[in-house]
Amino acid sequence: MNFLTLTSPLDMHLHLRQEAMLQAVAPLSAETFAGAVIMPNLVPPVDSLERVHSYREEILQACGRDDFDPYMALFFRNYTREELEAAREHIIGIKLYPAGITTNSEGGVSQIEEAEPTMRLMEELGIPLHVHGETNGFVMDREAEFLWVYRHLAKTFPKLKIIMEHITTAAAVELLDEYENLHATVTVQHLLITLDDVAGGMLNPHLFCKPIAKRPEDRTALANAALRAHPKLSFGSDSAPHPVHKKECCGCAAGVFTAPIALQILAGFFDQNNALDKLQAFVSDNACRIYGVTPPKKTVKLENKPFSIPAKYGDVVPMWAGQEIPWSVAEIS
Repeated sequence: MNFLTLTSPLDMHLHLRQEAMLQAVAPLSAETFAGAVIMPNLVPPVDSLERVHSYREEILQACGRDDFDPYMALFFRNYTREELEAAREHIIGIKLYPAGITTNSEGGVSQIEEAEPTMRLMEELGIPLHVHGETNGFVMDREAEFLWVYRHLAKTFPKLKIIMEHITTAAAVELLDEYENLHATVTVQHLLITLDDVAGGMLNPHLFCKPIAKRPEDRTALANAALRAHPKLSFGSDSAPHPVHKKECCGCAAGVFTAPIALQILAGFFDQNNALDKLQAFVSDNACRIYGVTPPKKTVKLENKPFSIPAKYGDVVPMWAGQEIPWSVAEIS
């Protein structure tokens, strides 16, 4: 197959940042994606309906086009019923971060029990819960240690739609099938790399992210689920831009930037595994069904033609910078 056409591809986990970085990266996602779930961990966080509206307007102005829909999320805190009733038509969900677990999450949740009254209201009002599922334990075990929280929440709130964000382990893939109300997103990098790619030789700061890449058997489980377009799994890039000086330094920031090259990389990965017929479901159809969204109409035609990934997009270094990949974007309409 020389060409592949995708209809209204979606990125169900995206960081667009603020100010100059927003202006630089938002158009790159809006070019090839029809919509994206926008992460709310800004400074200050997006934790009110007023902030949702103002940030959405900033994103739309930065994108400069009408065929990209930013699906807004609130930063988790204890909300009143009145706040949630007012917000629910304007958001796709509420994002829970354990306190201090990743970038700009200091105001996150410290004790899961304290968050349950708001979750009960979310369940009643049909507002999905998006979760960064890690503990503060040993870095390779943080997701595994958090799985009991997912089980607890899935049983306690059986009608609450729970999204396990950017899963990285075989155990998380297995958990998808244990509870009807559990769903998940997975990134490009976690389908392709392991911790060895990050730190097995010379340290590669541009592959360092949280959750950190795991073991080969975890990558295999994630890949198998994606390649068969598991019906409860959606693509979410977790594309997280940082300027070069924040990555190539002591105290390297966590985040892999993939937004402008995600579809090309995925096409090559699915093609290599004889699963191109599953890519449409993975990057759009599953998400439309799970989240109940109808994205803007956009057609992205990909070509089995080599593409050289730029060394930088502005001041941001992408994954696999300078490397050649086998698929490229041929046409967008």
